Amino acid sequence: MTALPPCPLCKSTFTYEMNGLLDCPECGHEWNPEEITTDDEAFIVKDSNGNILQNGDTVVVIKNLPVKGSPQGIKSGTKVKNIRLVDSDHNIDCKIDGFGAMALKSEFVKKA
Repeated sequence: MTALPPCPLCKSTFTYEMNGLLDCPECGHEWNPEEITTDDEAFIVKDSNGNILQNGDTVVVIKNLPVKGSPQGIKSGTKVKNIRLVDSDHNIDCKIDGFGAMALKSEFVKKA
């Protein structure tokens, strides 16, 4: 008997085959075993309008954002160039003129 691959979403090893598809009993995900998935496909970051962001994109801040330890925050309309996507709560790393290195949430930016 061949070992079945783990679930691409939750990484559960308790997958089983049913009607030509693989099923995960833990998260309920179904997928075709012939389709090849990679970890790059699983990590997708979207802006506030639902546009997919990529490394190197330029975004615009849509809301005034307070900055800890700074008397002033980042103003709405600030353009941020050359973003870098990371897999964390604040999923955009960038440098903002006047502030330096920052981490932003994608829900507060839109693609320029």
